[in-house]
Amino acid sequence: MNVQRGNIVLVDFPYSDQTGHKVRPALVVQSDVWNQKLDDTIIALITSSRHRRIGAATQYSIDISTAEGKKTGLRLNSIIQCENLITYHQSLIIRVIGHLSASEMQQINTCLKATLNIP
Repeated sequence: MNVQRGNIVLVDFPYSDQTGHKVRPALVVQSDVWNQKLDDTIIALITSSRHRRIGAATQYSIDISTAEGKKTGLRLNSIIQCENLITYHQSLIIRVIGHLSASEMQQINTCLKATLNIP
């Protein structure tokens, strides 16, 4: 599947301890240039779990009651965890369910910089 930066996709996301996996949403954060050249893409985990909300600069909140939130395709208010990144083969992506706007992706860039300690 050819994806674009800002797409919200469904993936079978592995647990970090490798004890299992779960179908969940994720945000494509890799640039479109690399999404076209490579079979893999970099995605950030999205969660609706309240205990994962730590209020860090690495996280971005999605409110599904807003106009922008409705475009995400998410069913619950969620957090994009830019501190939880994984490289994922594009052919394993189940489907695209929504997207973030350009202004939201600018905020994601800020979260990614915080994650990677980039000034």
